Amino acid sequence: MLTYFSSLNPAALLNACPGGIAQGLIWGIMALGVYLTFRVLDLADLTVDGSLSTGGAVCIMLVLNGWNPELALIISFAAGLIAGMVTGFLHVQLGIPPILAGILTQISLYSINLNIMGKANQSVNINQVSFHFTSNVNHLWFTIALTALVCALIIAALYWYLGTEQGSAIRATGTNPNMSRAQGINTDMMKIIGLALSNGLVALSGGILSQYQGFADINMGRGAIVIGLAAVIIGEVLGSAIVGPRSNFAVKLLFVVLGGVAYYLVYVFVLWLKFPADDMKLLTAIVVAIFLAVPYLQSKRNSSFSRAAKSSEEAISSHKQVVNQGASSNLDKEEN
Repeated sequence: MLTYFSSLNPAALLNACPGGIAQGLIWGIMALGVYLTFRVLDLADLTVDGSLSTGGAVCIMLVLNGWNPELALIISFAAGLIAGMVTGFLHVQLGIPPILAGILTQISLYSINLNIMGKANQSVNINQVSFHFTSNVNHLWFTIALTALVCALIIAALYWYLGTEQGSAIRATGTNPNMSRAQGINTDMMKIIGLALSNGLVALSGGILSQYQGFADINMGRGAIVIGLAAVIIGEVLGSAIVGPRSNFAVKLLFVVLGGVAYYLVYVFVLWLKFPADDMKLLTAIVVAIFLAVPYLQSKRNSSFSRAAKSSEEAISSHKQVVNQGASSNLDKEEN
């Protein structure tokens, strides 16, 4: 045991943290897309695993064909919009449950991504192409600052858009679709728009991730939905603990991104502890399960305390009534 702890180098952990922060911010963009479907629309969308790979594949192939990297990211976002629209069409127009519609689109995207890249993975020579989002140690802090700026712009855009008439209709659709339809809102169209926007952000994240890594892989999106949910749940728990449950919507979106950063810092810490890399998926599932359980356990604890307090108040109240009744009867006897 002493040999194990002596082998851990704190300097190595500090050196690995900037990379974890950069990846956390990139995946935080993806988590914002997951938040739109999971919390705003209240839909379970599994398209994410496929659309993230689509964003990466489109971006890398466009760069390899001489496109500007920033323009390639815009096209990646558009490709994600199309993927989300397909899921929305399967769900809304064909009556397929959202989780199954997402699975169908995800499976289809696997073949589409292979056709886009021509093989399982494609890489870019970083000496020939200049990326602003790079894992190069010498430019890592610039990548972190740039990614943080992109996250801030996306949060500001989402905060503005979801406050517009159409954005409010999307939020109303997720909150109460029956009442929304009664108010004349086209809930089917709102679901398609929400799913498209969600997967557009996921594909944008995939494009940035492919530039950061310098390659795109057919399996780069595998398990993305779990990481996205982990970021959302961790962000909500952190936001509730730091700001409180009644925080501003923009603050909630900010904590979703911070949830992605926190997740990847935990990831870096676990790797620093020399856990087997093959067990990281298991660790991810455990972390998500713990943070999913925290709000439920807190509500259960609060409700049990409230029930106990209510029972105590009722007992005290009944005791006071008995005492008052006894005192009044004694007074009546004395008067007689």
